[in-house]
Order: sequence, then structure tokens, then C-alpha cells
Amino acid sequence: MELTTRIDIPQSAEKIRHGDTLLMLGSCFADEVGERLRRDQFDVVVNPFGTLYNPASICAHLLRCLSEREYDAASPEIVECEDGWHSWMHHSTFSAERRDMLIDRVNHALHTTAQRLRSARWLIVTFGSAYVYRLKDSGMLVANCHKQADSLFLRQRLAAVDIADMWAQALQLLHAVNPELHVVFTVSPIRHRRDGLHQNQLSKAELLIAVDALRDADYFPAYEIMLDELRDYRFYADDMVHPSTQAIDYIYERFADSYMTSDTQALAAQCRDIHRAVHHRPFHPESPQHQQFVEKTLARIQQLQQLHPYLSFAEEIELCNTQFRK
Repeated sequence: MELTTRIDIPQSAEKIRHGDTLLMLGSCFADEVGERLRRDQFDVVVNPFGTLYNPASICAHLLRCLSEREYDAASPEIVECEDGWHSWMHHSTFSAERRDMLIDRVNHALHTTAQRLRSARWLIVTFGSAYVYRLKDSGMLVANCHKQADSLFLRQRLAAVDIADMWAQALQLLHAVNPELHVVFTVSPIRHRRDGLHQNQLSKAELLIAVDALRDADYFPAYEIMLDELRDYRFYADDMVHPSTQAIDYIYERFADSYMTSDTQALAAQCRDIHRAVHHRPFHPESPQHQQFVEKTLARIQQLQQLHPYLSFAEEIELCNTQFRK
């Protein structure tokens, strides 16, 4: 008896391995999946410019990375507000008290991401919304409104054909710079209630149609898995909008089944066990039993690193060392 509508996901011809370099951009759903990849010891950078929701802003960042055109004091993206200096294209974590500090931060992110983009084997992009905001006085696209007055912005929904056109051109440029790059698109299953539920559905439809038109990339159906396989509010967080931890774990498993070999998944599971062991909070950290547990965990890490030198357990080793009393 089948009690769910299972999404048929074909096996990817290319597989993600632990030695690969990955870059993830997009909505907060990308953050969640990226955190799981990082936990499982994949070499992944997630949202180096902060969370990005609309395809136009993500595309603009990628194109700027390819040109490595720096921001400076005259850049229209750099703006002073009552609470400090912000970039219309970056998350508020880049904001600063001084303009030069902000410029240094955004340019550092620009150059490090450009370097990774040229050598990455995988680019995974998650679209969250087809709605964009533009400054009324200049028409400039913004990726983050920084809680400024709504009266400053014009809100509009991008059409699928325009999204597909901009990304078809971007993919051409990306593959010209990095022919080995594999691009995977997803559409975030998180509903944007602020848009209105009907408007949210129209927004997601534009994104889905746009991605379907792109031929030089894969599509992973995270949106469909959430809406069809996990069609129950028990798979949602308390806000009834975001997927629960269990739901994201399940979607990540489906992604791994399609994009990873069984050997890669087995190694990821070993890395995951070490992560859980290191983050376990003991009742008696000074006890001989826990000290022995930490020592064994360090030995497991050392053994895995000897077999797989490309793995990095720097955070786990540091946590172990803070607990281990030699």
C-alpha cells in the first residue's frame, strides 16, 4: 500500500564526491541543505553574500564575480541609513558603522567567491521567490531592503521567460570560465506568506517554468517532494511555513540518493557520526568514561583523515581538544 505520492528522481550521471568543491547560493533552504553537506564534510561554501531569494539578484552576484568588478565609495549599492552603512545587494551581516568597513567586507566576499566559482565542480542554486524590489528613484534592483520604508521600493514579479533568458546567458558565461562546472537548480518549498498564498503560488510557478526552460543544468525537485511526498503539517515547523528538521533531512536524503554514490553516502554517514559524537553534551565531562570517549573520537577522526586526506575536521578536533584532559 502506497500512502504517499513518491517523486521519481532520476539518478544523476555526475556524482558529488568528498573531494569536490561546491558553491551554494539562494534562499534559506540553501542554508539548511548546505549545513548538512558541511556537517558531512563536503567542501561547500554556502551563501557567501548572505541569503538571496530572487533569481535576478543571484544572477547579478554571479556576473559580478565573473568580472570581479569591485565595490567602492561611489557604488550605488553602498548606502548610508540611520543605523549605519548597508549594501543593497548583501545581507545585513555585511553592514557596518563605517563605509570602508562595509566595502572591505563585500569585496573580500566578491574575490573569494570568484576564485571558488572558477574552480568549483558544483554550483547549487535555490530560487525562493520571483518577486523583486527596485528602488523607485533609480530603478536599481535590491537583494535586501534592510527594513527601510516600503515607500522607497517598487515590487514586481519577474516573468519566467525573463528569468530563463538571464540565466541562459549566465550559464554560458559560467561554463566558458569553468567548463567542468555542474549546475543544479532547486526551488525552495518555503512559502512566502507575505506575498499572499495565491501570489506565492504564481511566484513559484514562474520559477518552475523558468528552470524547466534551462537546458545546461539539472533540476532537483525539493519543492515537489515537500508538497507531494510530505503533504502533512507534521512535516512543518511551528510557523507552518518552513519545513521541519525531519522534512529537510528527508529531502537531503533524496538528494544524496540521486547525486551521491553509495560509497560517498557511507563516508558521509561516518562523518555525521563523528559530528554527533563531538557535539554530544556529557553530564560529567571530567569523568574517565567521557575522556575515553573523546580519545576514541579523536582516533576515529585521525583514521578517517589518513584514509581520506581531503577531509577537514578542524572544528571537531578543536571541540575534542577543549574536552580532552591529557
